[in-house]
Parts: sequence; structure tokens; C-alpha cells
Amino acid sequence: MHVADLTRELVAIPSHEGESAAADFLVSWLESNTDAAVSRDDHDNVVARKGASGESLALVGHHDVVPPDDAQVDADGGYVVREADGRLYGRGTADMKGCVAAAMLAFADADTPDEGELVFASFAGEEQGGVGCRAAIDAGFAPDYAVVGEGSTGYSGPGVTDVAVAHKGRRGSTIVAEGAAAHASEPEAGENAIYRATDAVDVVRALDFPSTDVLGHELSGSVAVTEIEGGSAWNVIPERCEATVDERTVPGERAPIERAEDIPGVSVRVDQDLPPMACGDADFADAVLDAAADAQDGAPEHVVKPHATDAGWLAETGTDCVVVGAAEPGEAHTATESVAVDVLERCQRIYAGVAASWLA
Repeated sequence: MHVADLTRELVAIPSHEGESAAADFLVSWLESNTDAAVSRDDHDNVVARKGASGESLALVGHHDVVPPDDAQVDADGGYVVREADGRLYGRGTADMKGCVAAAMLAFADADTPDEGELVFASFAGEEQGGVGCRAAIDAGFAPDYAVVGEGSTGYSGPGVTDVAVAHKGRRGSTIVAEGAAAHASEPEAGENAIYRATDAVDVVRALDFPSTDVLGHELSGSVAVTEIEGGSAWNVIPERCEATVDERTVPGERAPIERAEDIPGVSVRVDQDLPPMACGDADFADAVLDAAADAQDGAPEHVVKPHATDAGWLAETGTDCVVVGAAEPGEAHTATESVAVDVLERCQRIYAGVAASWLA
């Protein structure tokens, strides 16, 4: 089966409000096309395994997507998939059902290893903060190594599929400033929550951005206040104000945003914390880079990604991860989302090459 055909079938299955239909398809295809042990959990995660004892290598993706644009659905609510100029268009083509298809085919074609275990895993809920991956980890999913099929194409040069050895995480926090209301004609009778919030914002502005080095590549984080809301009327001293802080995190270090709590009446609430990823095994990263070089005419490089993926959750529990995928920067989550068919073919070759060389 060609990777473009399998991608079309996967992309045509709506999976932004529920992943059960996509999970049904994955289980049926894997059971029909492989002799692997296939399992599915209550979260609609699908895992297939070949081999037994020894080190394990997982090819990892996710089959949920963000809500489609109106142009990406037909009159009956089905997903529209079309091909033009060597690219497949539709919700999920780039992020990331195309690489799920490539991993499925590479897994199906791979020999059962004499030693070690080859795993295919596709998770639900990645777009909701990695809920599927986290549930799988809680249930014992813990491969030694993983190739995660999120986008890594076009980083070092146009059309080149690189190997990401690290990516940033995201911590989203809310600064909550409490004060005391009063009539605005007597401001000294109250405590202005907006003033307290802006004092806390000044603390955040003064923080140094965290940075680290991963296999010779610098990964720098950032901290920014992105929203602020407070007050109830023009003539009332505000008693509450909130500010949103977006922090892009790096492995091993966080910006000390809790310093904002030194301001009287201010607290900091963490709303989301997606972990960063850093590959800790240079030999594995080099082996995947060799497979990527063998699979294309371009010269791939080790790179870092700005976006969080399920690789962060896996790395947090001890899996050495890299990210290799067909999506290019700017394709995911757009109304014109697409992926190049020849790059999907390339990713299938890369995954097959890693499976053949690493477990050998």
C-alpha cells in the first residue's frame, strides 16, 4: 500500500471531537497487515508490538487533530482530502496522520527483531495537552527509544527532513492580583489590583530567559505576558486583575515566575505545563541522522524545534527521543494544511531505516 493512499484513508476520518473511529481504523489495519500484538485502551490509544525482551524502539504519532476549517469539511461533516501538485491537502495531513501512515507501513514491513522490541504507537488527545500519551505512560508505556513523527522538515534548508534532538516546552500561568474595591474618587480607600498586577508584570519582564545546550545545539526559552484583564467600571478601584504569562521552557531550567508573588496580594497559578524534550543519547541521535541522510538527497542536520510534542512526556519518564516528520513550519493547524507526498515516502524510508539499524 502506498503511503499517500493510507494517509488519505486516515485523514478522511474525523477525529477532532472524538478519536474512536480513527482508533477503529488503526486497530483493523494493524491486525490485517501485521502479525504484531495490537492493543487499544480506554483513551483510544493504539499500540502494536513486535519482538520481546531487550531494548525497545517506538515509532510514535497521534491520530487526533484540531478542529477543521470550513473548507476542510464537506456538507455531511466529513473531512475533505485532495491531492494537487504532489501534495495532499486536508486537516491532519501534516499534523500528523501522514507520518502516522508512514510509521504504520514501516512497522508493517519491518522484520520482527531477534532481540529487542519494535513498537508502533498512536495516541489520542495530543492536541489537548498530551492526555493520551500521559495515560499510556501511567499504564506502563515506557520504550527505551522513540522516533516521534511530528514535523522536522525545512528547518536546516528547504525540503530537507532533519532530526530534532530537542524541543521547547510550554508553561502557561496566570498572575492573579487581589485588591480592595473603592470609589474611584477616593482611591486611597482601596487597594488597586491593577497596580499590583502591573508591578508583578514588571517582575516578569525583568526575568532572564532560560537556555541550555543539547548535543551541541543551543535551546533558548522565553517569557512573555500575553493578556491582562481587570476592573469592573470606570469609577471603581479594581479589586481583581489577572495577567497571562506564556513561558517557553527548556530542559532543566525554568524562569522563576514565582518571584511575582513577592508583590502583596499577588499569586501565580500554573494552568498548563507541557514538558520540553532533550535527547540524551548521542549515538541514537546520530543513528537516526544516518537513516535520514540515506533516505534523501539533501543533507539533514540535528536541529531543535520551538513547539512541544508528546516527545516531552516520553522524555520526562526516561525515553530517549528524537522528532522526525514530514510537516514543514507553518503547515499545521492552517486552513490550507498540506504535506508533500514525496516527503511522506521519505519519512517511511527513514522510519524503516531506523528500525532496521538500531535494533540490529
